[in-house]
Amino acid sequence: MPWQRPRYTRIVNKLVVGNLLHRPLRAAIGVLAIAIEVVMILSIIAIMMGQLNGARNSTSGIGADMIVRPANASFLSGVSGAPVPAKIADVLAKLPHVAVASPIIANLNVSGSVETLYGIDFASFNALKPFKFLAGGTFQQPFDLIVDDFYARSDGGHHVGDKVMLMNHEFTICGIVEHGKGGRKFMPIRTLGTLMGDPGNASMFYIRSDEPKNEELIRREIHATAGLQQYQVQTLEEWLSMMTPDRMPAFRPALTTVISIAVIVGFIAIFQSMYTAIMERTREIGILKSLGASKLYIVDAVLRETALIALVGDILGLVITIGIRTFMGRRFPTLPFPMEALWTVETLLLAFAGAVLGAFYPALKAALKDPIDALAYE
Repeated sequence: MPWQRPRYTRIVNKLVVGNLLHRPLRAAIGVLAIAIEVVMILSIIAIMMGQLNGARNSTSGIGADMIVRPANASFLSGVSGAPVPAKIADVLAKLPHVAVASPIIANLNVSGSVETLYGIDFASFNALKPFKFLAGGTFQQPFDLIVDDFYARSDGGHHVGDKVMLMNHEFTICGIVEHGKGGRKFMPIRTLGTLMGDPGNASMFYIRSDEPKNEELIRREIHATAGLQQYQVQTLEEWLSMMTPDRMPAFRPALTTVISIAVIVGFIAIFQSMYTAIMERTREIGILKSLGASKLYIVDAVLRETALIALVGDILGLVITIGIRTFMGRRFPTLPFPMEALWTVETLLLAFAGAVLGAFYPALKAALKDPIDALAYE
């Protein structure tokens, strides 16, 4: 019987829907595999890019125009220790075009959760751009702690006077400030230096110039100062330009690896699901071919079935990811979880394409079956 073009789409779609409804568990597993792939990719991208963008945004809010680091220091905050005397800030502050010079220690803390602790000289750090206190005030004791409002809302809430364990020491929250000034937890610079074994030292220095146009003059003045010739001096714009995925060590390979694993998982799941389905429907395929169904018809039917599974899986994965984002925003407000439209669309297309590609060989195998052999299959 010749297949008529006006009826083609309707017949194929009825066949696709009928096959999925007849085997709901297999269809559900395929949908879930695609959904998990989408969730994996979107979540990993959101967490990694959230941390990177969070670091950029919070550093921009410090109020500094320039950053001064020792010669061998990494541009990544928190990984270089406190190798230089904090009193260098006094030398920098005396340069003609420097309005404020503030020493800080940035220490990556991995006990409990991964975070960067800031040790600051409150007077100079606050002079860069004043803190906006929402409760409490500045340090009164060596083990006082200032936290931002994001941290204050996390883990059930924190208030002035609460105790916090950091680096095996108990700190008391003395103030809660508006977020966006470098870190989420601030303590006196000497306290953090002592806990690290470097009392009186600093990791880097933030500088606010008297005029932005004088930044190059300040760079030359620093390099002309005895003992500071080899120091790294960057404008904030130069530092921010380095905080990109391509500049971050192992960032791009790690992201590519995770995405590749997720795509492979989705590909294998669809491949196995559709290959098994083809084997189960050998006689059905033989009947269709004996009635005049072309190879293209068989391939089209299989790929349409896969496309429907992938589409539902994409939607489910997107809904789950949005749910995760909502949960993370309420439970862990300190952890950024951005979902940009471009990443989302690319992820959905990637998962969809991987699923269709995974079904291509099973579809081709079905189309090439001999109808006589298929009808004789038990």
